[in-house]
Amino acid sequence: MNKLWGGRFQKKTNKLVEEFTNSLRFDQKLARYDCLGSLLHIKVLRKAGLINSKEFAQLQKGLTSIKDSIENGSFFKKIDLGFEDIHSYIQTVLEQKAGKAALKLHTCRSRNDQVSLATKLYCLEESKILIENLHKLDSSLQQLAEANNALIIPGFTHLQHAIPVRIYDYFFAYHQMFLRDKKRIEQTLSNIHPTLGSGALAGTMIESDCYHQAIENLSHVKITSPQSALDTVSDRDFVIDLLHALSIIGLHLSRLAEDLILWCTKEFDFIDIDESFCTGSSLMPQKKNPDVLELVRGYTGRLYGNYQSVMVMMKGLPLSYNRDMQHDKEPLFDSIEIVQKELAVMAALLQNITFKRDKIEIQLDDETLYATDMADHLVKKGMEFKKAHHIIGELVQYKIQSGQKIVDMDNQELSKVHPLLKAPELKKIIDPKHSVDSKKSVKKVKWEF
Repeated sequence: MNKLWGGRFQKKTNKLVEEFTNSLRFDQKLARYDCLGSLLHIKVLRKAGLINSKEFAQLQKGLTSIKDSIENGSFFKKIDLGFEDIHSYIQTVLEQKAGKAALKLHTCRSRNDQVSLATKLYCLEESKILIENLHKLDSSLQQLAEANNALIIPGFTHLQHAIPVRIYDYFFAYHQMFLRDKKRIEQTLSNIHPTLGSGALAGTMIESDCYHQAIENLSHVKITSPQSALDTVSDRDFVIDLLHALSIIGLHLSRLAEDLILWCTKEFDFIDIDESFCTGSSLMPQKKNPDVLELVRGYTGRLYGNYQSVMVMMKGLPLSYNRDMQHDKEPLFDSIEIVQKELAVMAALLQNITFKRDKIEIQLDDETLYATDMADHLVKKGMEFKKAHHIIGELVQYKIQSGQKIVDMDNQELSKVHPLLKAPELKKIIDPKHSVDSKKSVKKVKWEF
């Protein structure tokens, strides 16, 4: 098979080496972006006078034909996985389509800068899709929050009853997480600068002005000549940044999944997930399992692993390009695919959740949920908070030991704990709506993504 190198070598590459170094099985994802980069590169070659108009036309026609076949899927049906990488394979296909003109395509070009450009274009396009899918997920979350705007649930710390909260506010917390995820990806996008002209590591013989004059915007992507050829071919910060952002998205999705998993247990019983988003057991007929949510939670470990693998791979590499960097592709492609699928399935699942209000009301009957509200009540009467905290703690302890509900205690019994505790006032305080309405410190902002 034709290689993009080989003149210096007299022996054929050992078959074991061929198999070990082959990347076509995964870097074929870059095929379209490789063609887009080549279509730009031939403009530079023509501007620099290194190919003539006829050769340019042949190359443009051949590359466009390959790009079209990639976009309609036919390219991958006949791909020869024996080639070293996607760049070598496209070169060979182009030679069949454009003839001798294709032999000039690699003029002033190295796979080092070729793969950098293709990977950056891939990351730019996928990042925009990620933001769109984050938006869809956030919209589903907002719809669920607004449809249940008046619903109040027990809030938890340490997985113990804490203070009542509105479900809208609960989901708004996740909205804030996804909004940060969007901004994190946007920051990553702002640091991706696709370039042509780095060559292997030191630039090319073509004047930088030729690159600027020949390159036009590609799908609103600004492509320039490099400020540092060495940095361009050795940089994978943009891959690491994106993997970092994806791992945090995975973290947030995992936390949301865990809340929903807890809420659909018999012990919580807050929600019902439509059975079209659940699975059963091969042995136990009664089971309705939230497998989608468990897989979302489980994939987070793989996202972390992908991020860490590229970090560790890059940490000891000298300038400039090293073949180790081939190992950035599989983690990148895998993480993007995982998160894209997760965002899609979670957006749909959120639209198929119903709340069990009667079961939630039972949990809201827990009077200890209102302990902080009762302490605040004593503070309003002039008591120091530390003392109020202690008194309400004693009241809770008295309730537990006596087996009585606080709302059933009269003034005489409450005075055993403290004379400022009055039955009518406490009955008003032990109410979920009163509790959430009494919280004034949080500024209400519009749900915007």
